[in-house]
Amino acid sequence: MTVARRLLDRMFLTGEVVEVERVTARMRRVRIGGEALAGLKWTPGQHVRLLVGEGGLLGGVLRTYSIWDYDPTWEAVDLIGYDHGGDSPGTSWIRKAEPGREVSFTRPDGGFVVQEDAPYHLFAGEETASVAFGAMLGALPGDARVFGAIEADSPGDHLDLHGDLVRVSRKGASAAGSAALVNAVRELDLPDEPGVAYLAGEARTIQAVRAHLVGERGWRRRDVRTKPFWTPGRRGLD
Repeated sequence: MTVARRLLDRMFLTGEVVEVERVTARMRRVRIGGEALAGLKWTPGQHVRLLVGEGGLLGGVLRTYSIWDYDPTWEAVDLIGYDHGGDSPGTSWIRKAEPGREVSFTRPDGGFVVQEDAPYHLFAGEETASVAFGAMLGALPGDARVFGAIEADSPGDHLDLHGDLVRVSRKGASAAGSAALVNAVRELDLPDEPGVAYLAGEARTIQAVRAHLVGERGWRRRDVRTKPFWTPGRRGLD
């Protein structure tokens, strides 16, 4: 065993792509299985970081993917990735993933999870956010109060999520700095008291939504949780 392989095994879990499914025009579900996933500890909303690109540990880069689901019986985790177009490392991996391909990834991590004692929950984001949102919404009790707006390019680009969330279509416009999502959140009929907000997706857009909640609705910053997944031209968020 080479030194690089020993380091890889120490730093990452290793699995294999066992199933790939196109779930929308630009999103693919990739199931990764293997003995390393037995007893995996995961809180809905958390992510893993995959080692992608050529060169493995020495030449690859890390990219973040939210977990859609974990099946302990089959020792498998489902990721859903969005194809932004172009040839960035993250986009290329999700586009080329196929059964039999070995995958190295970190254990689930991250604090972008639901606050169980929140008065109510507000979700806002676009396609890349809907993966984490799907897991988080599925973990909420049936009597939880939920509000939100989810943006996608077209009606057919939405994932099937729990809850009565407003669906917004940007109709070919860029998701970067999207005014459509901000306006949709602005139009939500929310309770007078703040709840807890979960904003995820393109960095500039979620900053604008947070500015609306804090500046126009009077929410405290600590009640607005953000998770930027991508933004054009920023290394590591592609």
